[in-house]
Amino acid sequence: MTSEETKPTLSNVPRHVAIIMDGNGRWAQARGLPRMAGHRAGTENLRTIIRASEALGIEYLTLYAFSTENWSRPKAEITGLMHILSEVIDREIGELHAEGARLKHIGHLEGLSKILQEKVRGAIELTKDNRRITIVLAFNYGGRDEIITAIKHMLADGVDPDAVDEALVSQYLFTADIPDPDLVIRTSGEQRTSNFLTWQSVYSEWYFPQVYWPDFDEAELRKAVEEYASRERRFGGLKET
Repeated sequence: MTSEETKPTLSNVPRHVAIIMDGNGRWAQARGLPRMAGHRAGTENLRTIIRASEALGIEYLTLYAFSTENWSRPKAEITGLMHILSEVIDREIGELHAEGARLKHIGHLEGLSKILQEKVRGAIELTKDNRRITIVLAFNYGGRDEIITAIKHMLADGVDPDAVDEALVSQYLFTADIPDPDLVIRTSGEQRTSNFLTWQSVYSEWYFPQVYWPDFDEAELRKAVEEYASRERRFGGLKET
């Protein structure tokens, strides 16, 4: 636990934190456990990080749960991940709703079973009016795919090429009503962006803790936020000297 002197204030806590939840498989391997045990441990950690984010005053928390490239993983692992997602919705959504959390999804629901699609849509509908914290689930999501999908929709709408600017493109992305992430965290020490929020993260601060996702606890999140608070964001410019 950090002291009051080092605890970040509301003025410098990132509004939107996005997390690449990496290292579940290696966490399990280090303990002689099957990979799915790591995924389950990572899922159990969601509750901790969501509540810690609420306590810090973070308004948006995006979680990269399953990428468009993850379909190439072994079929048994994909089936297990889908089952875990279904269990999490059943177990957690009622309490999250009671606590004022709103759930949103970015990516495609295609590929999920009809039952799982209905569960995701039902959770989104149930929580749509909540505002304490918005949890953005990036599931079957890829940054390049998102941009391609946006271009297709713009072409279908007959957008005038001269009207295309950053603001218009942003309106066609999955994240149209979500602010760009201030801080992106990738656990496990790997330093890759892995097709995550390709458009939105161009001026985000990135943080790469060495711990695997199941071990990324409240103290680790606080360290990430404190590191963010210590940085000067310039967005490509410089302050007057």
